[in-house]
Amino acid sequence: MTNETTQLADRVERFVRDVVIPYERDPRSTSHGPEQDLMHELRTKARQAGVLTPHIRPDGSHLSQRDTATVLIKTGLSPLGPLACNTNAPDEGNMYLLGKVASESQRTRFLEPMVRGEVRSAFLMTEPADDQGAGSDPSMLQTTAIPDGDDWIINGRKTFITGFKGAGVGIVMANTGSDGKVAASMFLVDLPSAAIRTERVLDTIDSSFAGGHSLLSIENLRVSREQLLGEPGQGFALAQIRLSPARLSHCMRWLGACQRAHEIATAYACRRRAFGKLLIEHEGVGFQLADNLIDLKQAELMIYWCADVLDTGSLGVSESSMTKVAVADALFRVADRCVQVMGGTGVSSDTIVAQVFREIRAFRIYDGPTEVHKWSLAKKLKRDHLQAAS
Repeated sequence: MTNETTQLADRVERFVRDVVIPYERDPRSTSHGPEQDLMHELRTKARQAGVLTPHIRPDGSHLSQRDTATVLIKTGLSPLGPLACNTNAPDEGNMYLLGKVASESQRTRFLEPMVRGEVRSAFLMTEPADDQGAGSDPSMLQTTAIPDGDDWIINGRKTFITGFKGAGVGIVMANTGSDGKVAASMFLVDLPSAAIRTERVLDTIDSSFAGGHSLLSIENLRVSREQLLGEPGQGFALAQIRLSPARLSHCMRWLGACQRAHEIATAYACRRRAFGKLLIEHEGVGFQLADNLIDLKQAELMIYWCADVLDTGSLGVSESSMTKVAVADALFRVADRCVQVMGGTGVSSDTIVAQVFREIRAFRIYDGPTEVHKWSLAKKLKRDHLQAAS
């Protein structure tokens, strides 16, 4: 790790611990995520501290995935840290994608305000199950984009759209194919839009994402040819550019959150007494915290391993699937143990431990459920075996 990256990560950690953590009890953090004015207040302070959008250099270039991991783990030390530092999902993944494939005009119009932390974004891909729409299987895409002169007209419904409420930029995945064939394309849109109606903001167990998760209806949304990202039919290929790094950055941020939860649980066990001694001196408690150390280190190593793969230029599809499964499951064990060690305090809002537990439980589903990733890996095993045997 370079001195530059280490120093940047240290600055981020000091900012999160000294400035952001005191905001964790702010009433502007709601069940549907932090409110807009809280975001702007925190980002103003991050800008002043020189830690706003730290994973993107002033010249617009992106840190390596390994360096990104070092920094984003520190932003995750508070549930508000990624929002404050502009490393949160889906913005971080959207910025990464636009930095790779957007045209110059698209960068100016959509990417630069995001990098400056002025607006949030949303990625509109998942569709309602009752519409038989795209979820873990994007080939089920029902939202359509029909050409109309030099424009496209988009219609459909989307769900679990993280951060849509209050977002200024949207990336809409729609089917531009014909004759019943799916050809996914991505379109950049300005938000809010009168053509995109929020049916409701879903009530979910997690609460760290600004704007929450929305169910939407898209009705005759007109976009210009200049708003098409890449070429028609490139949507799935573009999604692959985005998904592996975005999936990995989720792991980075939640590792930081679980490191903090472990700190809190350890401090609790080292001061709370029961049955004549400190809790940590009871093997039933001490061993759980020891297991946390092991899971946290294994998660960290998986993250850096996958980051190194991505830094070679590989899409790292299988590697990111393995990492997502391993890290999400390991961190869930860590968060669960922290709750258990702290007993009643662990399920209360007196600390962030209960929130981290809820967030990590949701993470085991977001960005692909564990079972879907294992199914994908099993398909690869079969494919590789058949190729080796032929």
